[in-house]
Amino acid sequence: MTARHNPNGSNLHTLIQAKREHYVDVLRELLAKSAESEEALQDEIAGRFARLGCQVETISSAPNRFVLASDFAPPADPPEAERVSVVAVQPGAGDGRSLFVFAHPEGEPVADTDTWQHDPFAGAIEDGRIYGWAIADDLSGVVAMICAQDAIRSAGLSLPGQVTYASTVSKRRAQGIYAVLEKGYHADAALYLHPAESGEGLGDIKSRASGILRFRITVRGQLPDTGEPTHTPFSHLGINPIDKAWVIYHAVTALDEQRAQRVQHPAYEEIGRSTNLHITHIESGNDARPGRIPRRAVMTGALAFPPGEDLTDVQRELEAAVRKASENDPWLREHPAQLDWLQGISGVEIPEDSPIYQTVAAAIHDVTGIRPKVQSLHAASEIRTPILYSGIPTLGFGPLSGGNTQSGGTDEWVSVDDFINMVEVVAKTVVNWCA
Repeated sequence: MTARHNPNGSNLHTLIQAKREHYVDVLRELLAKSAESEEALQDEIAGRFARLGCQVETISSAPNRFVLASDFAPPADPPEAERVSVVAVQPGAGDGRSLFVFAHPEGEPVADTDTWQHDPFAGAIEDGRIYGWAIADDLSGVVAMICAQDAIRSAGLSLPGQVTYASTVSKRRAQGIYAVLEKGYHADAALYLHPAESGEGLGDIKSRASGILRFRITVRGQLPDTGEPTHTPFSHLGINPIDKAWVIYHAVTALDEQRAQRVQHPAYEEIGRSTNLHITHIESGNDARPGRIPRRAVMTGALAFPPGEDLTDVQRELEAAVRKASENDPWLREHPAQLDWLQGISGVEIPEDSPIYQTVAAAIHDVTGIRPKVQSLHAASEIRTPILYSGIPTLGFGPLSGGNTQSGGTDEWVSVDDFINMVEVVAKTVVNWCA
């Protein structure tokens, strides 16, 4: 029996609710497995997909190897060893649309958990929340794929379209999703099972992500011509790089205001601006030697820009602003500020009237009763990768969660109810899309 002729909605709901405790146990079991190592976790994930009848492949790749043509980043230092992603394919039984579903299984290496109130790997459940290390970012997404495939298989559904699931390493520039796509995996649409950091759970769909540029500006000064250890009496004979950095700072903030007036995107009206540029770190001199003029001042910052703006064009704007400020200052004219680009990531968006958005939104509404809205405020989301690398329209969503360790939180958690709802949303999206 194919999905096209199966009243799958109510059947899947009943089946998933009956397996609720089992699916929560799967999440807790994989959380415990993640305490052993990333390799042990990926082996367990591969084994579970194999037992669900999928064709499983593992792909090893070195971090930072794959970079989108439009993007850039410096290599990791020191280089890290290769890491493994898992791909599980459920072949289609006909000519239905194909779907690529992915999430990442790991967090950063476990750091200080002294402030945690819960064992990071025990999967404690309190007040409807299940706690664990990287459980929101993004183990729950990986487990939702496994449970959704189990539900579809248990319901006896044979889908015309192929489903490809991928547990792709991500943190520490692993870029496992690039390796999987480069291997040749493709689909008509993709789902990234990762919650928005908005606190709205399944009420938000990531269909848009800002681009972002990270940069460093270095300004040189000149020491006064003296052998005295204290420069203060001679400071008028030197050039303090902090004074000149202030010139560049004003030029950068002026560009920020100009762009705010000129660059508009309707999706960002809710926060009042479509683009922002800020300096977030300034370093110069030695706090222990306030009498000495420093040799240089260094500023680092970032610039967020909406989908539709070309990354290279945005770079040129900041380069021009820094260059003009240097040309208008007597010292900087001869010793121009140096602008170094640290990272560049392009923005993306998928329209709300696209077939995959409509399919996902309908599934979320069917399961939760909520009509989801677009979450536009995340920068550099991994929905970008299939879109920019392979032209696959991609959306992201996930369960209600909080305490995200990567955002400075503790006691990371996901809502048990929303996790189960996510399993059902994924299963229904797969079935409805691949029919």
